[in-house]
Amino acid sequence: MTKSIGSAGAAKATSGAATLDSVADILERELQTVIADWLFRVEQEPDLTHIPLSFEDRTGHLPHLLHDVIARLRLDAGTKAPISKAAAEHGDLRRKQGYTVAMAVEESRLLQVTIFSTLQKNTNSLEFSALLPDVVTIADEVDAQLKEQMLRFMAADDAKLAKGK
Repeated sequence: MTKSIGSAGAAKATSGAATLDSVADILERELQTVIADWLFRVEQEPDLTHIPLSFEDRTGHLPHLLHDVIARLRLDAGTKAPISKAAAEHGDLRRKQGYTVAMAVEESRLLQVTIFSTLQKNTNSLEFSALLPDVVTIADEVDAQLKEQMLRFMAADDAKLAKGK
């Protein structure tokens, strides 16, 4: 949702009026930048990079997870958010790739840092009236996605134990 305002201080001038973007609009527009920035952060973490993965194997899940965040931001207030299928699949994938729970948690933490840094970089076009509720929504959604990933890790562990009995 983009809003026009007529005051100075906003970035995108269009015939005397400036536009402000919602958090969802900014994340959608900056999707590839968020992925690149997240990957840069991940590559600084030896605990994550000791498992060698291609660009696609390391980042292929991100567009889906980020689209789930964006969709959640666009839900009407009070609407129950759907469980992220992409997060569950990502949990299965990371476990098969040899990730530990701590590694998955670290990736999730870096995703939140990257999203919030992206918003900081775009403050000149950000609609501030919804910023704090949207930050809460982002944190809640990313944490809910992490929960789905961890449920898949635990289910795989349970299945492995059941086979061993």
